[in-house]
Amino acid sequence: MHSSHLLLEEPIRMASILEPSKASFFPAMTKIVGTLGPKSRSIEVISGCLKAGMSVARFDFSWGNAEYHQETLENLKAAVKSTKKLCAVMLDTVGAEMQVVNKSEKAISLQADATVTLTPDEGQEASSQLLPINFDGLSKAVKKGDTIFIGQYLFTGSETTSVWLEVSEVKGNDVVCVIKNSATLAGSLFTLHASQIHIDLPTLSDKDKEAISTWGVQNKIDFLSLSYTRHAEDVRQAREFLSKLGDLYQTQIFAKIENIEGLNHFDEILQEADGIILSRGNLGIDLPPEKVFLFQKAALYKCNMAGKPAVVTRVVDSMTDNLRPTRAEATDVANAVLDGSDAILLGAETLRGLYPVETISIVGKICAEAEKVFNQDLYFKKTVKYVGEPMTHLESIASSAVRAAIKVKASVIICFTSSGRAARLIAKYRPTMPVLSVVIPRLKTNQLKWSFSGAFEARQSLIVRGLFPMLADPRHPAEATSATNESVLKVALDHGKASGVIKSHDRVVVCQKVGDASVVKIIELDD
Repeated sequence: MHSSHLLLEEPIRMASILEPSKASFFPAMTKIVGTLGPKSRSIEVISGCLKAGMSVARFDFSWGNAEYHQETLENLKAAVKSTKKLCAVMLDTVGAEMQVVNKSEKAISLQADATVTLTPDEGQEASSQLLPINFDGLSKAVKKGDTIFIGQYLFTGSETTSVWLEVSEVKGNDVVCVIKNSATLAGSLFTLHASQIHIDLPTLSDKDKEAISTWGVQNKIDFLSLSYTRHAEDVRQAREFLSKLGDLYQTQIFAKIENIEGLNHFDEILQEADGIILSRGNLGIDLPPEKVFLFQKAALYKCNMAGKPAVVTRVVDSMTDNLRPTRAEATDVANAVLDGSDAILLGAETLRGLYPVETISIVGKICAEAEKVFNQDLYFKKTVKYVGEPMTHLESIASSAVRAAIKVKASVIICFTSSGRAARLIAKYRPTMPVLSVVIPRLKTNQLKWSFSGAFEARQSLIVRGLFPMLADPRHPAEATSATNESVLKVALDHGKASGVIKSHDRVVVCQKVGDASVVKIIELDD
């Protein structure tokens, strides 16, 4: 029986549901991005997150200053050293985000059917009748009957901390709204989202530019998450800005699709960006609920075919306060994996949630179970058909390596790469075994000093499903020429053995360049 959706071709056996899950060195092929914040910034908790499976740490500049994030990052570095688990760094910009300013930080209670006024006058005190906001163009952008949503930090979907408003009239610069549900807003910052309305704010604000050019440059960020990306031009401008900032020309830009405007220009944004983050929280507010699943499936398919990493957000909101996800959330994580997601991004769950480590661990376990029933065969055929013929040289090598690995039941694919492109292409075909991407450093000079490239490329594969990077020693040759010298391949195999992915008598597929030719070879290991 061939089913056309991405589950296993065979019906899933009940017995496999009852078997306990086995722990393995790589908790899952799908990656986990964790947002570090108040509840997850000590060395101890970050170490727990890394061991549980976090491979990218996200620093959200919507709140907290550079010093605060720097302290967190120093702790992350210490945790990486002590756990020996690699972790990449993602800076998330504020972007065109409207915020309610509550200087006194007093809780504001709003009652259903009462009215509240949104004013651009930030000097005013926030109260149940008046909410000052950081944007003076709201009155020009909205009209009577429009929907406005206000939530704490990220909309957690729990309606006691977030409120729906309906615009009843516009008075000068002020917007008067009717409150649709009773709620209490606590804290100093709430995000404001106007449904399906163009907000004339820059995608990279001055505050973002400052954070990137100081904190970002100092810490050589691997990824820039570009909030509220609405056009391909937004990505081009961000790239132009990064290209002038020293090492940041290597930083990958992930476009965060948060509203209808970004969805409408999705194809052109995907061409320009290095990866996509589907911000389902905001999109869920911008789209009617019955359309939410559709954009996820369509967008992930497009990212997969383009071979660019796709990240899904807002999966286990309820774990912010609970030890177990709801069954809907557990199913949602698995579906994100089956739909083709490369990574799962945790926001509030790790940032201010009570159980950051447990959340990462549970999400990793669900991903691993879903990967077992992912219909790789069908996915492979679809991808090959989509790419069409003639294939590019690299694409044909990558797909052949994956096909060979599956046919010989290889335990791992080892790929030598300097830019990371070859390894990403192999991962595009979603092999069922891990891909060790061995990054060979390249020597480069800026006329003043010599330096090796490779660290960025290695860390950037930490967000791609199934890729596990290793930075090679530039002094080692790729292959052993005599019995004595230490080759990169031997080091990679030893790394695989130490981590338990390779055992004696296993077959391994190796993909590398020899001179001008690319070679895929199958090796069988002795004892």
